[in-house]
Amino acid sequence: MSEIVGRPRRNSIELVGAKAGTAMPAEMRQALNLRGLVPASVEDFTKQEMRAFQQLMSKPSSLEKYEFLANLRCINVNLFFRLVMNHFKEIAPIIYTPTVGEACLNYSHIYPFIYPGHMSVGLFITLGDVDNVDLVIQNYRESMTEHNDPEITVITDGSRILGLGDLGINGMAIPIGKLQLYVAAAGLNPARTLPIVLDFGTNSKKYQNDPLYLGTRQPRPDDETFYNATGKVLSALYRAFPDILVQFEDFSTDHAFGLLDQWRNKALCFNDDIQGTGSVILAGFISAVEQAGIAPTDQRILFVGAGSAGVGVAKQLVEYMMLEYNISEEQAKAMFWFVDSRGMITANRGDTLAAHKVYFARHDNDDTQCTSLEDALEYVKPTALIGLSTIYKAFSENILSRMNELNPHGRPIIFPLSNPESKAECTFEEAMRCTNNRVLFASGTAFPEYTIPETGEVRVPAQGNNMYVFPSIGLGAALCKPSRITDTMIYAVSKALANSLDNKERARGELYPRIERIRDVSARLTAAFITQAVHEGNVRDQHWVHIVEANMPEGVNTKTVSGLFTKRVLGEVKALMWEPASSVEQYMFEAITFENPDEI
Repeated sequence: MSEIVGRPRRNSIELVGAKAGTAMPAEMRQALNLRGLVPASVEDFTKQEMRAFQQLMSKPSSLEKYEFLANLRCINVNLFFRLVMNHFKEIAPIIYTPTVGEACLNYSHIYPFIYPGHMSVGLFITLGDVDNVDLVIQNYRESMTEHNDPEITVITDGSRILGLGDLGINGMAIPIGKLQLYVAAAGLNPARTLPIVLDFGTNSKKYQNDPLYLGTRQPRPDDETFYNATGKVLSALYRAFPDILVQFEDFSTDHAFGLLDQWRNKALCFNDDIQGTGSVILAGFISAVEQAGIAPTDQRILFVGAGSAGVGVAKQLVEYMMLEYNISEEQAKAMFWFVDSRGMITANRGDTLAAHKVYFARHDNDDTQCTSLEDALEYVKPTALIGLSTIYKAFSENILSRMNELNPHGRPIIFPLSNPESKAECTFEEAMRCTNNRVLFASGTAFPEYTIPETGEVRVPAQGNNMYVFPSIGLGAALCKPSRITDTMIYAVSKALANSLDNKERARGELYPRIERIRDVSARLTAAFITQAVHEGNVRDQHWVHIVEANMPEGVNTKTVSGLFTKRVLGEVKALMWEPASSVEQYMFEAITFENPDEI
């Protein structure tokens, strides 16, 4: 902060005035000698937002909307986040899935046009940088107009972006988009977020041969080099920012599990693909089981796709069954079957299983081997079908109809979770038609509402989007500063999400809260996260220890995971959530106070 205080007052006024845009007060325009150089009208923020939203909606394609918002984010952070928060349902699919996938595919081609040249959007760290990564971090600090240390980073190497594969440096759009959701959904300070891409090469011939590709044109390193380089980067980040939360994002499956196993017990980190996906799907599964008409422990759950996300989801469901229904790990694990590209995963299939697949390999199949999803469906007779395969239309109409036939006494649970839409296993309309409208449905990407032709009833599809949970994990970590993130803390978030349905949503049979309530839901999940962290003795900020222990929910056994919290904790969380300034006066005061605190 001392570096900033000494800056000349005129620089501060110029900076604040530029960010105020058409809302710059007349007296500031006079002080900056702008009279006659800009339109005379002085607007309020409402008009600025109205104009921005009209321009956004006038763009003919989703990618053009993305480009408009990316540029706006660099020009006027306050206006950008007011726009996102006030139109979250419309804009979230643009700044994140599904449009962010298209942005990634085109990132090297659009990069120069969506960020002003002087703006740093994050860190681009090559293998050649890792031995000087402290200097890279220092360069980043000096580039920031607001000298705040980051509270959270989302880091990727671009090796497995959504269902699109190895995109290299083009994967940077994912950390940027996710951090925007951390801010809009849960109120982290945008000035304290840091997107990072590890530009360690790409195995994609397409990008190696693309003359406009902005990343390193070399194959990816071997495992030893990868883990050594990544370790140097992470160690430097924790040295520079001891309280930072690292969220691993879209690493290849083996590296995703490897990094999490290496770091989860010695630093503040989590993997959203593994833990976040598992958390949000667990919450939807809890809600679905309540409506399915089949006892939870009688569920037979078939996963299609056995990557990091699929296995991560299944392991959290196993943990839930053990904790909630007091059954053994073996009993819980026996409820799950997996199908990958070679068929049903069994211990005697004849191939060498990847390490992360071994846990769920079946040993009770005798000589039965199912080489297709259709075969596995007949063998398992599942009550729940969960897709994380990234195979478009993997749940054919025949598969969906058969799921309905196999469950005459209960409602089939069908979760096609792959995204973007071009990788989704089925659509909501297909699932409704093929199950006589009985399906309990959640998807990874957004689908339109479906009107039942016979009755005119409108059904809204549930979207099991990670944005329900990862922002709360981030805000909770930033506020209470746990030493690490445990599975039970994430489990508490899942239970709080399932508990957050309001009476109208429950009456409609919905599995998740309406996305329009994301800000309130995020506050509730954050309160549950912090409460659980305190129960576990895993909080470094004693302020939260005092609040939670002095306001313990009645009847709560601190040795169990309830997802409950008190109004006091919730109120404290809401008071600390960042919001964009709602008026020109508020914005000017906050901005100038930050720039020159001793002069106010």
